[in-house]
This record gives sequence, C-alpha cells and structure tokens, in this order.
Amino acid sequence: MIRTIAVTKNNEVRRNLPLEAVTDEEINWYWVDLNEPSEEEMQRLGDFFHFHPLAIEDCMHLLQRPKVDFYDGYSFFVLHALDQRTLSAMEIDLFVGQDFIVSFHFDALKEVDDVWRNELNEEGSSERGPYNIAHLIMDNLVDSYFAPVYQIEDELNEIEKNTNGQPMRALMDQLFETRSDLLKLRHTILPMRDLLYRILSSQRLKEIQERRAYYTDVYDHLLKLAEIIESNREITADIRDSYLSLNANRMNTVMMTLTVITTIFMPLTFIAGIYGMNFQYMPELAWHYGYFFVIGLMAAIGLVMYIYFKRKGWFDR
Repeated sequence: MIRTIAVTKNNEVRRNLPLEAVTDEEINWYWVDLNEPSEEEMQRLGDFFHFHPLAIEDCMHLLQRPKVDFYDGYSFFVLHALDQRTLSAMEIDLFVGQDFIVSFHFDALKEVDDVWRNELNEEGSSERGPYNIAHLIMDNLVDSYFAPVYQIEDELNEIEKNTNGQPMRALMDQLFETRSDLLKLRHTILPMRDLLYRILSSQRLKEIQERRAYYTDVYDHLLKLAEIIESNREITADIRDSYLSLNANRMNTVMMTLTVITTIFMPLTFIAGIYGMNFQYMPELAWHYGYFFVIGLMAAIGLVMYIYFKRKGWFDR
C-alpha cells in the first residue's frame, strides 16, 4: 500500500494524493509511505523516485544493519523497529531529501502509523519538514524499546528475590530465557546507538545539525537503554555464577560426607575382609568370644573416627 501526505507552499496539508501529484510545483514537501508494498509498488522506488540501485537493493534484502548512506540529493537510513512479542528486529528504510521523505517497510509498524496519523494533524504541523518527520519516526522507534527492557528488568528482580519459591532449576531456565531476550535487544539497540552517533557526528547532514538537540535526545535514550541492557546482562551473569557456586559447594559438601563415611568404613572393611578369608588355621576363629570382640573393636574404631572427624568440622562443611 502506498499512502501520501503533501504540504503545499501555503502550508496546506493534503492527504492521499496520487503519487504523480506529489511532485507538482505547488507542493512544498511530501511524505510517501510504502507500507507492506506489492511487487508493483516496490518498482516505484526505481521508475518514479529514481533512487540509487544499491539503496533499493538494501530495501529488498532483509535484514540490513542500521546505517546511513549519502547519495546525490538525499540520505538513505536503515532503521530497526522492534517486534514487541518476539523481540526480533523489523527493518524500516527512509529516503530523506530537502523536500521529501519516502519510508519503506514490509511490516505494518505502529510507530510509523502514529506519526502518520497524529503529527500532521496538530496545529503548526504543516511547518514541519522531512527531517522533522525522520526524527519523529526515530524517536517513536526508540521509545518502543523501553517497554520490553523494563519488563525484563522486572523479571530479573523477581528471579533474584524468588518470592514464589520456585526451585533453582526452574529459575535457571527462566534466567537463560531472559538472557536470550537481552541478547536480542542488544542486537537491535546497540547498532541503532552507533547509527545515531554517526548521524550526529556527520557534517554532511546539515539539516540534522540544525535540529541537533532533537536527535541528541534520541541518542541519549539509546545510551540509557544500552546501559540498562549491559547492567541486566551483568546481573544475569552474577545470578548464574552464584547458582553455579552454590551448586558446586553443595556437591563438595555431599562428596565430603561420602568421603568421611567411606574413610570410616575402610578399616572396618579391612577387618571384615581378613576374617572373611576361608583359611583353616586362624586362631581367633576358635576363640569363644572372638566374634563379640571383633564387633566391639569395629564399633570402637568407627566411633573414634566419627568423633575425630566431627571435631575437625568435616560434617559441618
């Protein structure tokens, strides 16, 4: 679907013009949005707008890394939206010139729809230009990142406190799922942060330099998001390491207990092994109280060794 908005030189906003009408002399600037375009509509990037073939190729082949390319008369931006359900990235491409902005995306994006529906209905909105619209789209995209980031932060707090008393294995499964979600967010947010830094640092985007405060605000939001993600990743690593340390300590305690028990039974097994041999001439076998003596000896050895290990604190570890 192709939809259009044009602003005339008299600051009159016109919607849903035919594509050919947006280039009329009375039009000051226009916005064309290719939303879930068909094959025929995608061809208009080349045969109507005459965009560079490399930029058109980037639009067709998903998923490109966020970037900005400079062409004669316009700049080409690759941005990433975020699927709130799967946390996967969705691409949106912007062609921004002095008197036009063309947005291209295969998925319906709420962030673009909000700008389309609201911004050019407000008082004074007709005075906005293509780079203002580009800023609003970027700002909406970045603002949409906050909800899943804060949700993951809340989930980590619940895992850390474990108020529901879940078993450790279930907590670890939840922790690794959370860590996977953080990785998805990181793959989207960090490249967008780098893109905004490049945009602000470029001297070729004079229109953006004139609106630097607005784009800097978007960049600051991305810095905050990146810091939250890195902090949460460190928290997940700390929880994981704590679990592994706790598990290793528990295993060491079990092994210590088993070792102590085995050590106590070693001399008892040795005595039982000697008198279990089937030799005919063993003097103790003919002794009337031999059985009771050996049993008492074994009990005494076991008790002495138990008391010794107990005083050493081996059972308390």
